[in-house]
Amino acid sequence: MRIAFLGLGAMGTPMARHLVKAGHDVTVWNRSRARAEALEGVCVAATAAEAVQDVEAVLTSLFDDAAHEAVLLGAGGVLDAMPPGALHVSLSTISVELSERLAAEHAQRNQRYVAAPVFGRPNVAEAARLWIVVAGSDEDVARARPLLEPLSRGISIVGTVSRQAHALKIGGNFLISTMIYSLSEAFVFAQAEGIEPAAFFEAVNSALFQSPFYAAYAQVMLHPPEVKGATIALGAKDLRLLRDAAAGRDTTLALADHLAGVFEQAQAAGFAAEDWAAGLYQTAKQLAQG
Repeated sequence: MRIAFLGLGAMGTPMARHLVKAGHDVTVWNRSRARAEALEGVCVAATAAEAVQDVEAVLTSLFDDAAHEAVLLGAGGVLDAMPPGALHVSLSTISVELSERLAAEHAQRNQRYVAAPVFGRPNVAEAARLWIVVAGSDEDVARARPLLEPLSRGISIVGTVSRQAHALKIGGNFLISTMIYSLSEAFVFAQAEGIEPAAFFEAVNSALFQSPFYAAYAQVMLHPPEVKGATIALGAKDLRLLRDAAAGRDTTLALADHLAGVFEQAQAAGFAAEDWAAGLYQTAKQLAQG
């Protein structure tokens, strides 16, 4: 399939590489051209609008709502340059509101749209082991599958309305934050009782969770990696998206409101660029000390 891939960050670069390996004809664009030129087997476009001309599908892996609006919806942006009938697959974590807007904008241009945000850190993207949640019409999801399967270990179809996939993704990220922070406070408690956090975790994970997911995050918390995955700033952004979406549905989420304060403390303490898990653990230790 002739596709354009826009956004070659820590997640986008390995995904674009997997699509090349799967035999797709890939044109790429990135704000930093050097990242695009480092990829083998792709055509490099000078602009995002140039990249999407005469393609069957466009995949986006951009940082946030602001980046999407600038690249996709600005004057001379991607949506105006995409051919009618072309499919846009949004792989990023964006707001429910923007997902709804993109669906409307594509419909006005007779273009197709599928929301397909991904679960997984950059190392998971490198291994083509992402889990992808997808929403869109049956026909559009079927068109998107050959582009999503080379990136993932599994796909969940969550609805026919695109915003549902982005809502699920920010809900899932909320659960990650709650898991990390509850584990952080449990570690703080254990250490206050003279129990090493690693020993505490081995016991409770064996007895209660038996979860590789908990184990992976505990490892990051206790042994922060040199190469960071998601950061505190990114986690705070995703939590804001959740709270905004909940407010739009007149829904109160007390735990989310509390966690927002924790993220504020983390950023005020200078942890914004730290790993999401390691930074929340450091914040829990600081808050425990008063």
